[in-house]
Amino acid sequence: MTLKTLNRCICMVQESKPKIAIIGGGPAGCVCAYFLQDLFDVTVFDKNLPLKTLLPTGGGRCNLTPEEFDLKTLAHNYPRGEKFLYSVFSKFGVTETLDFFKKIGVETYTQPDGRIFPTSNSSSDVRKKILNALNVNFITDNIRKIEEHFNLHGEKNIYPFDTVVVATGGHSSFEMLKNLGHNIIPPKPSLIGLKTDKIFTSGITLKNIRAKFAKNAITNDLLFTHQGISGPLVYKISSLMARERFPYEIVLDFLGHDIDLQELFNKNPHKTLKNLLADFIPKTLVTSLTEYSDIECCNINSKMRENILKSLREFHLNATGTVAGGETVTSGGVDLDEINPKTMMSKIVPNLYFCGEVLNIDGFCGGYNLQNCWSTAYVAAEGIINSYRSNV
Repeated sequence: MTLKTLNRCICMVQESKPKIAIIGGGPAGCVCAYFLQDLFDVTVFDKNLPLKTLLPTGGGRCNLTPEEFDLKTLAHNYPRGEKFLYSVFSKFGVTETLDFFKKIGVETYTQPDGRIFPTSNSSSDVRKKILNALNVNFITDNIRKIEEHFNLHGEKNIYPFDTVVVATGGHSSFEMLKNLGHNIIPPKPSLIGLKTDKIFTSGITLKNIRAKFAKNAITNDLLFTHQGISGPLVYKISSLMARERFPYEIVLDFLGHDIDLQELFNKNPHKTLKNLLADFIPKTLVTSLTEYSDIECCNINSKMRENILKSLREFHLNATGTVAGGETVTSGGVDLDEINPKTMMSKIVPNLYFCGEVLNIDGFCGGYNLQNCWSTAYVAAEGIINSYRSNV
């Protein structure tokens, strides 16, 4: 049965609309409100402007979702929450997401790397389209406490509701949820730059660098910063290692292929080592490597050639921490064992629902974290509608 059919069924029976509170006016909260608004009296609470957190996503262009239509492959891009999301994505995946955005007037295009953006390349435009599609109440208040039977205590008032959806993101409301009996996995930064024990020249970007760490091996672009390393490669490393202790070792391959140094020397007898290697990696990086790898730029013998190649193919450094204030996503949140993935309702508190990053779900870069918001928001709305349908 479709949501539209369910809406018609319930409206025929009920004279007044049940009151639904959504705590959090971010992507998940607002999209959940959209799917509930025709049937319920919906109020969205947020201490900030609604959808403010959407504006910086995708570098301001709003990477709406990845081009991945197989639900298991899609779910595999979430270090936390993969199996939980199988049911969620079976109800609302990338196809349904694109249909939703088209319905509210957001046209999209797909980049060669598989990321999907609005044709406007504007997070602000997406925010405007979502808000224009909403016909709900917005209250600027910070909800600090949820009492049984859902009296919400804000800084300004106490608000009574029949059902509550928590969509507060990954940085707040955890104490409030603990008081309701929920277990919270302590949040830790994910998708973030890393501090390292070796510092290279800041601003150098390298393409298709292979990294080995723990039992993983991945390839992507790498950026050196004044504190360590960053870029797509490092964001994925930080995501996979978000729950691990520092320090941990990362081994970088700067070449990606074998080279014959002796042959290069023979063909270029007047070139210095730095200029020779600059054909493969930036000169400034060569300088850093000579500092950290016991490489000399003169008197090259066979043993030294082996050391040079080893430093280029297996450069060891230690991640010592995360770059403070840089995270946009956190690992951690409401324990998924306490949530029904078919409805997003709490297994502990009836009529309490969750969606978005408040859950212990986090994905890689590329639109995966927004996809979690869109999908869990829909399933929460469907769960609420089905719950009221069964009672009429």
